Amino acid sequence: MLNLTQLATLHEFVRRGSLTAAAAALGYTPGAASQQISALERSVGRPLLRRAGRHLVLTDAGRVLAEHAEVLLLAESRALHAVTDGVGEVRGSLVVGTWGSTTAALLAPVLGEAAACYPALRVRSREIDVDEAARAVRLGDVDVAFGLDYADAPMARDPRIRLLRLRREVFALAVGPGHPLAGRAEVGLDELAATDWIMPAASSAYGAALRSVCRRHGFEPVVAHEVTDTAASLVLAAEGVGVAPVTDLMLRLNPRVDIRQVALREPVTRDIVLVVPDGVHDAAVRALAEVVRKAVAPAAPVAGSV
Repeated sequence: MLNLTQLATLHEFVRRGSLTAAAAALGYTPGAASQQISALERSVGRPLLRRAGRHLVLTDAGRVLAEHAEVLLLAESRALHAVTDGVGEVRGSLVVGTWGSTTAALLAPVLGEAAACYPALRVRSREIDVDEAARAVRLGDVDVAFGLDYADAPMARDPRIRLLRLRREVFALAVGPGHPLAGRAEVGLDELAATDWIMPAASSAYGAALRSVCRRHGFEPVVAHEVTDTAASLVLAAEGVGVAPVTDLMLRLNPRVDIRQVALREPVTRDIVLVVPDGVHDAAVRALAEVVRKAVAPAAPVAGSV
């Protein structure tokens, strides 16, 4: 007979890529995880893992069983949630993945709304890398997560997750009061070819998307200051050392900084999304997703995007 705990160990091995990582995710020692796999191998009468150099990989039998393990574990999850959903009260504990401006501007309203609507639901938060939001939900490190989706650097699509659109943000430029653009109400992107920019590295989705939109308008941005932290970017912009892309949400990170906002003639946008697991009929996750929708009022759609 197959043991769900042992199947969960195999499943985590596939998701995490190593037995050590699987053990850490499940709260086991590596030795205990290895024992779970050994017991599962005895149950099916086939080796499930084999050595390939310094690493463990699935055997053919392991691959087949891993596919079925995911289905069986999902069925167990659905059965449990079907029972608890019938109780009528949403309860439990969920972890929300947040980062930067979502922590500063969105988390408190979400927590307040959740407490008012579902007092038996405990919502906690964990800071994550925004570019890792989808992976964090897929691996179960968090239950749901805020993410950012750019047309030129979209979040990876995966059948195991869904992206719920929450809000579309429009970019402007943040400049210091002494910057030549400070007196302008609007500027075209094609006027910014020789301008010093403050933006994240190209290896980030945000940095890649910004560079892509500049290239579409005929120039490679001059990145004088490669900065990931948005609050630091606004401080540098206020000092007049370059221009920094900014949205209203980003301003919540450093509301007292002395900057001028200059509108971009060509609409440049990004979508704030909520990443949720797909295929898990969990009343608590559904309730939290609805809470987030209510707490994060969507902006009107705007044509064009980064």
